[in-house]
Amino acid sequence: MSGGPFAQGGDLPEADLRSAGLLDADDVAALLCELGYPCDVEDAARRIRAILDNDRQALVVARVDGAVAGLVALDFMYYLPLDTTTCRITALVVSASARGQGLGRQLLREAERRARRGGAARLELSSGSQRTDAHAFYRACGYSDGTVRFIKRLGDA
Repeated sequence: MSGGPFAQGGDLPEADLRSAGLLDADDVAALLCELGYPCDVEDAARRIRAILDNDRQALVVARVDGAVAGLVALDFMYYLPLDTTTCRITALVVSASARGQGLGRQLLREAERRARRGGAARLELSSGSQRTDAHAFYRACGYSDGTVRFIKRLGDA
């Protein structure tokens, strides 16, 4: 599969995609920081443990040339209006050094594979309004604009 308009210098070789474990906390922390969500190693370990303890969550890391270069986090939920399961991508990030080479597409394919395996009828994600490059990437990968999302903060969350 071609990297399309986002490929720079050709696609990456197929990444080693696997479920994250506690030993990945340093890499997960670094990737979340790149995404704009401050996180230290202890926080990342706590977050990974929360995912590991919940059978409706998944966290996949992608290793390329021996280094973790990306991740995708998934949340499976029952969606009442459609009487089905929806899988939501809650985080997708590729390290700056690996962007534009096809790794994001590989992570999305893995998310789709896991969503289907988990019985989800659809896969959805949210992306900040300022992330216009990400929006173009998602559209190029077959995602369409959905509904407007409203948020009300409850405390520090």
